[in-house]
Amino acid sequence: MTARYDVAAIGNAIVDVIAPASEEFVAGENLVRGSMTLIDEGRARTLYERMAPGIETSGGSAGNTVAGLASFGGRTAFLGKVAADQLGEVFVHDMSAVGVEFDGAPLAGGPATGRCLINVTPDGERTMCTFLGASVEFGPADVNPEVIENAEIVYLEGYLFDPPEARHAFAKAAGLARGAGRSIALTLSDSFVVERHREALLGFIGGQVDILFANEAEITALFETSDFEAAMAALAGRSRIAAVTRGERGSVILTAEGRSMIPCVPAPKVVDTTGAGDQYAAGFLHGLAAGRPIEACGALGSLAAAEVISHYGPRPVVSLRELAVQKGL
Repeated sequence: MTARYDVAAIGNAIVDVIAPASEEFVAGENLVRGSMTLIDEGRARTLYERMAPGIETSGGSAGNTVAGLASFGGRTAFLGKVAADQLGEVFVHDMSAVGVEFDGAPLAGGPATGRCLINVTPDGERTMCTFLGASVEFGPADVNPEVIENAEIVYLEGYLFDPPEARHAFAKAAGLARGAGRSIALTLSDSFVVERHREALLGFIGGQVDILFANEAEITALFETSDFEAAMAALAGRSRIAAVTRGERGSVILTAEGRSMIPCVPAPKVVDTTGAGDQYAAGFLHGLAAGRPIEACGALGSLAAAEVISHYGPRPVVSLRELAVQKGL
């Protein structure tokens, strides 16, 4: 069956607030540098008041990825939960504006739309505090079979392993995708997510996942080792494709045919690493949906990651399709 979408993603519908921060501010607020921490609405309000002026943009890991795919010219859809409030309207508008079809009725009478407060230190490292808000209300009833069954690849965000109902939604989406002969992709999202849900993630990867995305910290956390090579050995064969990013050392892709080493694309300047992994996944999935060789998929991922770390914000500010053409990709 011909797919209507290249990729349909399920993830937290989040509005990002991104601001520059000093190392002293991060330490003074007792934040874990470079991590993502879940916070309640009260903490979100007080931290927001203390942060430096910044920018506000629709985000969320999977949402960023499909926005990047749309910038490449891909056909995409997003499933998530926002509230019937101003930020919810902003999120839906932003997705539509970049060409992503948003599927989901807004929540009325519940938590506000989620937001992620991101403090970026001078070296480009981002420390995230997330109030999940309405996104935790996403459940099996919100999984639209018509969207899932008409997507070449169904992309799932590891952050959604935190809310129990969302995990049930994952299971439903995976079953629908598998029944329709579609591929299932998962991003591990964060090493702290891995620590909280290691066994569940390992079971899901082994039983359902065709394409896995992770960074070095996440994959070593998954296999409880500080040795990258040991983690890669343990990862081999667990999914059809595994793409592991390593920052300036590029990425490593594992398939049944072996290992491919993909160099990074240098950015003119590292301003903000928010969204680097999300955009790597966007480029990789765009190439995969188009039937490109694995090495070309990795190169497109590296190109998209380099673009997004050169400015504030988790989504591209130029056309990734035109950028790929300029670079001969």
